[in-house]
Amino acid sequence: MIHLDAVQTVAFAGLTLFAGYALCRVIPFFRRYNLPEPVVGGLLVALAVWWAHGQQTTLFELDTTLKTPLMVAFFTTLGINASVRLLRVSGKQVMLFLLIGSVFAVLQNLIGISVAKLFGLNPMFGVLAGSATLTGGPATGLAFAPLFEKAGLAGAESLAVTAAMAGIICGGLVGGPVITVLMQRFKVQHPNKKVTEAEQLAEESVVVRYPSESAREFDALKSIVVLLMAMWLGVWVGKGFEGIGLTLPTYIGAMLVGAVIRNVDDYTGWVKLSVPTTDLIGNICLALFLAIALMDLKLWELAGMGLPLLVNLVIQVAVVALFAVPIYWLMGRDYDAAVMGGGFIGFMLGTTANAMAVMRRLAQRYGPAPRAFLVAPLVGAFFIDFINALIITGFLNFWPH
Repeated sequence: MIHLDAVQTVAFAGLTLFAGYALCRVIPFFRRYNLPEPVVGGLLVALAVWWAHGQQTTLFELDTTLKTPLMVAFFTTLGINASVRLLRVSGKQVMLFLLIGSVFAVLQNLIGISVAKLFGLNPMFGVLAGSATLTGGPATGLAFAPLFEKAGLAGAESLAVTAAMAGIICGGLVGGPVITVLMQRFKVQHPNKKVTEAEQLAEESVVVRYPSESAREFDALKSIVVLLMAMWLGVWVGKGFEGIGLTLPTYIGAMLVGAVIRNVDDYTGWVKLSVPTTDLIGNICLALFLAIALMDLKLWELAGMGLPLLVNLVIQVAVVALFAVPIYWLMGRDYDAAVMGGGFIGFMLGTTANAMAVMRRLAQRYGPAPRAFLVAPLVGAFFIDFINALIITGFLNFWPH
């Protein structure tokens, strides 16, 4: 058996990331349905560990000391990017879309709890297989898994990854066809309005140009120092929550501190934090965290949960597909509203990458939808994760289990 220390474990995680990228390049199914590369690479290792377990063999022993700091760093960057000013970019549309997503996240948990009761399982099975992994994706599911284990749900990490992966696949499969049927049913057509070059660029990416390499380095340094400060102060906020008896994941305090720093900076302009830079740092931390967490999975703990997971997933997919109609009506009853419905299905079942892929397919077929490409990513990439963490925390602390 190979023993890996903390640094060697992160290095191994890096290798699994490159394996995931390679698999996603050569296997069209993975690429088409936006399976995250860290998840693909990490699961490859987890399957090898599962096979070795069946042979009564242990392949390696990991030191996962750095897993939690990487996870906290990622969620802290979400807090740092949760700017109230961004909510005002599209005003009521963003707020309404966020409200609908938040209500639906609660509904996902209620559906999951009902399925858990049907099979005589711990109600927290329904929350973990609900908004924790469907709205939240694999990162949120794995971050909360230790708390679900404490709540009596055995095999929470394996369950989180399985539910999240199934949701990602369904989100990629279902979004386009559902919105196509909706557009045919309500006779929705593209308005053929002229879209500016700037709007097209906004749909694809945010580009930051620096006058020099030293300016780029200084910008990155600011983001890293603010991130570390938020993580430091977040420890004390977390201890405060513990003092009043609330069960919270370790990242909540840092996430809240990050959000405060971001909005103070928006108001004062003291630090001038860069969203793309912070986002880049967060994505790197997320990729390494997911790879380490998945390499350490014990997939054999999933025995007996297959049928409840399947029933839950079928119901969740059916409900989110039906919910595309209220999205269309509430968001304006026009072409952009229909495309937003596709994005909603994408990130409420999978990830923001799913949402963007579904909307891009629709835009390529029917025409640009600039409002949809503004509203859906803002909610899916920043705000819904923040609200979802609070919703999951509420169920863990106040729902009987």
